[in-house]
Amino acid sequence: MENGRSEFPFPFQPYTIQEDFMRSLYNVLDQGKIGIFESPTGTGKSLSLICGALTWLTDFETKRKEEAAALLQKDQMSCSSSNLEASGQNVSAEPDWITSFVQKKAERDLVSKLKEDEDKRKKREERLELIRNNVQLKYAMKRKNCEEEEEAFKLLQLCKEDQTDGTANQDDEDLIIAEYESDDESKPKSRFRLAEDEEEDELVEEHVAKIYYCSRTHSQLAQFVHEVQKSPFSKDISVVTLGSRQNLCVNEEVKRLGSLQRINERCMEMQKNKQEKPHREEGAKRKRGPAKSVCPYNKATALQQMRDQLLGSILDIEELLKLGQESRSCPYYATRLAVPQVQLVVLPYQMLLHEATRRAAGIKLKDQVLIIDEAHNLSETLCCIHSAELSGAQLCRAHSQLSQYAERFRTRLKAKNVMYIKQVLFVIEGLVRVLGGKVGQNPQSQVTQPATEMHTINNFLFQAQIDNINLFKLHKYFEKSMISRKLGGFVEKYVGSGVTLHTPSKTSKENRRTEGLNRYLQHLQAKQITPPEPPLNQQGASEAENTLAVSPMMQIEGFFMALTTSNTDGRVVIHRQGNLSESSIKFLLLNPAVHFAQVLKESRAVIIAGGTMQPISDFKQELLFSAGVQEERIAEFSCGHVIPPENILPIVLCSGPSGQELEFTYQNRDSPHMMDETGRILSNICNVVPGGIVCFFPSYEYSRRVVAHWESAGILARLANKKKIFQEPKKANQVEQVLGEFSRCIQRCSQQDGGTLTGALLFSVVGGKMSEGINFSDDLGRCVVMIGMPYPNIKSPELQEKMSYLDKHLTHSGGKSPGQALIENLCMRAVNQSIGRAIRHRGDYSSIILCDRRYSRSATLGKLPAWIRSRTCTHQSFGPAFAALRKFFAEKKQKLALTANGSPVL
Repeated sequence: MENGRSEFPFPFQPYTIQEDFMRSLYNVLDQGKIGIFESPTGTGKSLSLICGALTWLTDFETKRKEEAAALLQKDQMSCSSSNLEASGQNVSAEPDWITSFVQKKAERDLVSKLKEDEDKRKKREERLELIRNNVQLKYAMKRKNCEEEEEAFKLLQLCKEDQTDGTANQDDEDLIIAEYESDDESKPKSRFRLAEDEEEDELVEEHVAKIYYCSRTHSQLAQFVHEVQKSPFSKDISVVTLGSRQNLCVNEEVKRLGSLQRINERCMEMQKNKQEKPHREEGAKRKRGPAKSVCPYNKATALQQMRDQLLGSILDIEELLKLGQESRSCPYYATRLAVPQVQLVVLPYQMLLHEATRRAAGIKLKDQVLIIDEAHNLSETLCCIHSAELSGAQLCRAHSQLSQYAERFRTRLKAKNVMYIKQVLFVIEGLVRVLGGKVGQNPQSQVTQPATEMHTINNFLFQAQIDNINLFKLHKYFEKSMISRKLGGFVEKYVGSGVTLHTPSKTSKENRRTEGLNRYLQHLQAKQITPPEPPLNQQGASEAENTLAVSPMMQIEGFFMALTTSNTDGRVVIHRQGNLSESSIKFLLLNPAVHFAQVLKESRAVIIAGGTMQPISDFKQELLFSAGVQEERIAEFSCGHVIPPENILPIVLCSGPSGQELEFTYQNRDSPHMMDETGRILSNICNVVPGGIVCFFPSYEYSRRVVAHWESAGILARLANKKKIFQEPKKANQVEQVLGEFSRCIQRCSQQDGGTLTGALLFSVVGGKMSEGINFSDDLGRCVVMIGMPYPNIKSPELQEKMSYLDKHLTHSGGKSPGQALIENLCMRAVNQSIGRAIRHRGDYSSIILCDRRYSRSATLGKLPAWIRSRTCTHQSFGPAFAALRKFFAEKKQKLALTANGSPVL
């Protein structure tokens, strides 16, 4: 392994660049480095990652077994020689046993650990072999006795995010916050508690050496799993795909709740009801009211059986859901039970990059390999995951709900819980005060002065007058007491019904007597005060109901956690929008490296891969060097495309057919002349390009304005005479429908020679739903047109603060400040992702038209992928560019005709 590896198992003869990719990947994993891998889409990047990484994992396990066997053999030989020496010694000689003990203790401990690991490994491999041979484990089928069932429940609970304690004999006991003690206030553990911890430690399974593969979306993860299924490792590797409850739940009663928070809360409530059921005391009276529901899919034996099936087969999320429905077991918990034993874990990288979510899913990165695919926007993703925003409406609702909760249970809450709840209320009140409002009043009726302010964390805490509150302790209280979940259950049970609780300060007995009357009177009063609302459709009513029934305390908890960030690494943006309800407070993370550093520190090796990672230098500076990574630990790999150079035609177009210079700056792009020239360019392109054309606009708003102008000027009708026109929808659930119609239209046109329509034209948006993860291969994308340069909004306060932070903390290079470089990098990364939608395999061909003279600048061209940059031609006038485009497609048509006639094409 020190010399690397030259051959890799592969389902077919790999390309040279794939062999180079796998060799570089193998060496990076073997040396424990951080690798940045760039391989264009269509070059078999996923399969190269699979075969290279799993080959290394197989060799690593083999080497570790050999080293363990050698050490064990050495120990046996040393024991034999020690016995011979002892037998040959004079009986009267007195051995120095103390010295011998000290010298041999470390060796004995190591050998003992190796023997234990070897026994575990053998048992695990034997069990996996049985599973793969479809032999059901007898102990899983016959586990009936109560003691073993209890152990299974304990093992299951270790995989869950939180545990709650309660008794089924009291009506609101599950809503009471448990007694909380902070770390510095906690008492020594009792002997019973220590025994419990030791028992749980024995139940936690040791994680085997594994690879965590992350990508952005579930569809990309499904594609990766399908590649694993086709790889040579499909029979020998164990794989599991992780997801959220929203993606993996098979209980229709829970799924139809819609929002992730409501699904999580309902799931945890059903798990708690299940825990309470077997512990009900004998002879206890059953309380009146409907029985608490439990999830029929969460049964320990069924979960373990499903886990065994997951270990013996490779399933994507769709197959997981189907298996869960057939076996009536929960894929969400079954996948987490399987994590310790599998060798390849596939998951969205949002789940891995957030520490609390990572811990809840049972992910342990210590000495493991991490592969982050589609990592071109990793910095932005980290900032987005760890940012937090609260509206005035959410703050007022949280204050009202928590106040009602504290009032209802004031006689049953411990003193420390009351103290912490008052602190939370005090902080929320301070946040509302910063927005210019007051708690206890309708946020929609409170007027605020429109303004946007940017503050450091410390200045914000002083302005909100909450700098005397220990937010670290308050965040720990959220975690330990589970106040967010308790309040969520309270809101669903009481406040979610629309009844506002204001319990009078009387004895609990009096409260119980008058509670029903008070609720009825308050309900009547609310009806009289609340103005009539306009009628809602069914969907709108459902959304409004969900908003009321969900507690915003989870968002409050996330914001509190964000405020514990270092003062230099984050900012707080205050947006006042005219009324308190729409105003908001947003935490903005400026340094994503602070959260990525822990991932880099724990992992044995990290692979950061993407179709285009340019510009790599800025990526390293912002995300790796800032996290404390040394230059010598970073390795880079970049390869060209597998397509022949003549299969791509990238053109930088500096002017249109009428000579109008193309520069879509903010000042120029709205002029009618510029819009008319853009329409003429597209009309000419549609005349010579067959199949599908994808035209990218820099924003939804600009796309709307241009299309509206074309429609009024008759340009849209001329385009529609050649290509059927489609537009990217704003709703994500309509994307598949539009793509399907776009594809069917192109297929019909290709089958009808001499028809009026020659294909379809799709208007899309850079950074939109079709600029990433969508394949416009073959006839679907014979030409990609980029209108202008999609620079971000430079006037955005968040972006300005980010630029200022980079200018202050990063080094200047290339004559530009880090802030200016950020603007250009964001623009060109978006461009690279969009134009990469077309070429998807070796035999594909396409043209790329960059409509803006600014693309001709050498610095901008240098940020295009190398395989595109090397073929790019800049044309100052439209005539030569159009001639080159017409020649390109004429040659392709001629080659296709010769191929169809059976003639050889060289």
